[in-house]
Amino acid sequence: MKIAVIGYSGSGKSTMARSLGEHYGIPVLHFDRVHWAPGWHERNRDEAHKMVHEFMEQSQWVIDGNYTKFEYDRRMAEADEIIFLDLPCLTCFFRAWVRFFQYRGRTRADMGEGCPEKMDLEFVQWLLWKGRKCQKEKWLEAGLSKYLEKVIVLKSQREINQYLEGLAC
Repeated sequence: MKIAVIGYSGSGKSTMARSLGEHYGIPVLHFDRVHWAPGWHERNRDEAHKMVHEFMEQSQWVIDGNYTKFEYDRRMAEADEIIFLDLPCLTCFFRAWVRFFQYRGRTRADMGEGCPEKMDLEFVQWLLWKGRKCQKEKWLEAGLSKYLEKVIVLKSQREINQYLEGLAC
């Protein structure tokens, strides 16, 4: 089983990926761990590409994150399922806000080492405007529509819960 989890910042991609990895007993790669090096510096692109390429050589995986620069076409083509978390803007903002207070000053397990949780003006703008417009356009341009037969769109926490509960059957 190969699963790609994409969606807006704050939509719950990492949580979904972790749940799927635990359910199927397969490895999970969080792109935020690949992209961000300590101190919120972008990792060397060649090193990041190598990490992703090597991870994808496995027979099964769950990968969470959008990052079209990291094997996007291959990821979408190889994935058995593409889960798109299309939650409303304010829901994503609220989740990110709660996450900030939950992890403030600490690094989440799905984030790059040495990248403590933060909430600054740049990230708020990304959550509310820039990221939503930019990400949706990239996904459409990158050909997500080519894979509609394996795309699962979840638009609320209720739909996410129903999907995960359906796996237990």
